[in-house]
Amino acid sequence: MIQGFIQIALTLLILLAIVPFFGSYMAKVYQNQPTFLDKVFSPVDGLIYRLTGVRADRGMTGWQYTRAVLFSNLAMAVLVFLILMFQGVLPFNPTGLSAPNWDLALHTAISFVTNTNQQHYSGETAYTYGSQMLALGFLMFTSAATGLAVAIAFIRGLTGQPLGNFYADMTRSITRVLLPISIVGGLALLILGVPETLAGPAVATTLEGATQTIARGPVAHFEIIKELGENGGGFFGINSAHPFENPNALTNLIETVAFLSIPASLIYTYGVMTRNKKQGWLVFWMVFIIYVVLIVISGIGEYAGNPLVNDVLGNQAPNLESKEIRFGWAQTVLWAISTTGTMCGAVNGLHDSLMPPAGFATLFNMFLQIVWGGQGTGTAYLFVFLILTVFLTGLMVGRTPEFLGRKIEKQEIVLASVILLVHPFAILVPSAITLAFADTLSGISNPGFHGVSQVVYEYASAAANNGSGFEGLGDGTLWWNLTASISLIVGRYIPLMALLLLADGMSRKQPVPETKGTLRTDTGLFTGITAGVIVILGALTFFPVLALGPIAEAFEIAALK
Repeated sequence: MIQGFIQIALTLLILLAIVPFFGSYMAKVYQNQPTFLDKVFSPVDGLIYRLTGVRADRGMTGWQYTRAVLFSNLAMAVLVFLILMFQGVLPFNPTGLSAPNWDLALHTAISFVTNTNQQHYSGETAYTYGSQMLALGFLMFTSAATGLAVAIAFIRGLTGQPLGNFYADMTRSITRVLLPISIVGGLALLILGVPETLAGPAVATTLEGATQTIARGPVAHFEIIKELGENGGGFFGINSAHPFENPNALTNLIETVAFLSIPASLIYTYGVMTRNKKQGWLVFWMVFIIYVVLIVISGIGEYAGNPLVNDVLGNQAPNLESKEIRFGWAQTVLWAISTTGTMCGAVNGLHDSLMPPAGFATLFNMFLQIVWGGQGTGTAYLFVFLILTVFLTGLMVGRTPEFLGRKIEKQEIVLASVILLVHPFAILVPSAITLAFADTLSGISNPGFHGVSQVVYEYASAAANNGSGFEGLGDGTLWWNLTASISLIVGRYIPLMALLLLADGMSRKQPVPETKGTLRTDTGLFTGITAGVIVILGALTFFPVLALGPIAEAFEIAALK
C-alpha cells in the first residue's frame, strides 16, 4: 500500500514542478508576449490568418465571440460527420471498413467537437485510419483549443480587458501550446513502443498454430493529443489500457502528466494575468486538496479489495479486476480520479469494476467539474464558484459583492446560475427517463445499484464533456446515441455562451476602488468558504443519485460479507 501511494505522490510532485513554469508560459502566449516558439510559429500563424481572412487584431464582443465559437464548431462537426459517413470510399482504409450507422456517426462527431470523445464504438473496428487521423484527430486539436480560448476570454473579461479574438486565441492555442508539446510527446511515445504506421493489421501465428489478427495504426500522434487536449477518445476500444496506446509505466507517467498539466497550470495562468498570484495559488491548493482526498478515498477502497472475493481467497488482496497488472491498483486509481477530474475521459482500467468508493469519487468529479475541470472550461467554472461565493458572503455581511474590483450584480448571478444549473438538468432528466424504462432503453449489464451508476455515469460523462464510461453498458443504440448527443450539446454550449456573456458584462463595468469594507478574495478564509460552497452545492444537487448508486452499493457489499 505504501509503495502504491509513493508512486502517486511522485507523479503529483512532477505536476507541482511543472505548474508555475507552464502556467507562466501560457500567460505569455495569451498576452501576446514573446515566447521562444515565435520564430517558428509566427509565420505559421500569419499564413493561417491570410488563408482564412482572419483579422487577429480585431477584438470581439461577447456575442461575436460566442457566434464564432458556435459557427466554427458547427462547420467542423458537419465536415467530420460527412467524412465518417463516406469513410468507405476515402483513403487510408486498409481494413476496408464501411460507413457506420448515421446515429453513431452523429454522436461521434458531436462528441469529438465538444471535446468529450465519448465512444459508443471500438475504434479499430468502426473507423478507418483516415477517419481517426483526418476527422477525429483534427477535432482533438480544435475542440481543446476552443476550450482554452473561451477560458482565456473569460479571464480577460473578469479583469476588465477586451475578450480578444476567438480565431486568434484558437490558433495560438494550437501553435503555441498543443502542437509543439504533441510533437515532442508523440516522438517520446513512439520511442517507448507506441506504434505509428499506415500498414494494415498484422497477422501472426500463435503457439497453438492458430492465426491471430493484430490491429495497429497511426497511434502515437493520436495518443498524445488525446491526453494533452483532454480528449480521451482511444484509437482502440480499450483505450489506454491497450498495450499499443500505453505499453509501460513510463508511457503511463507521460500520459498522466500530459492530461493534468494544462488544467492545473491554467489556474496559475489566471494568477499571472490578474496580477494576483496569491489568489491563483490559493485556488490551486483548494482544488489540489480535494483532488488528493478523492485519490486517498479511492486508493483505500481499491487496496482493501472486494470483501466477498477476499473471503473466498482467505486473505486481503487489492481489487485487480479489469486492471492492467503493468500499472497495478495505484496507477489505475490515480488515472481514474485524474481522468474524471480533468474531463479527459481516457481510461487505463475498466471503471465499471471499481469499488464503490472509487465509483463515488469518479462520479463526484464529473458532477463538480472543477477538479481540475475540462480543457479551459474547468478553470472558468472555478471562478464562477468564486463569484457565487462573493455574492453569498456579501449577503451575509451586508456588503455589495465585488470581484476583482467590479460589482457582482443581477446579470452575473443569473448567468452563473445558468452555468451551474444546466449541468444537473443535462444529467438527471435523461437518466430518470432511461431508468424509468430500464428494460427497453438502459442497456444495463449489472442490475441493481450498480446499474443506476452505469446510467447516471454515462449522462454525467456526456454533460461534463468527459467521455469515460462504466463500460459494460449497452450504449451503442439509437436511444443512447441521440440522448447522449443532447447532453453533450447542452453540457458544452450553454455554459460556454453564459461564460462569455458573463465575462463581457464584467469587462464593461467600471472598476470600484478598494476600501476597508471590500471583501478580499485572496485569503485562506475566503478560499475555504469557496470550497465549502462547492462541496455543499454538489452534495445538495447530486447526493440522491450518489445514495442510490455507489453509496447503496457499498452498503450492499458490506451486508453480503
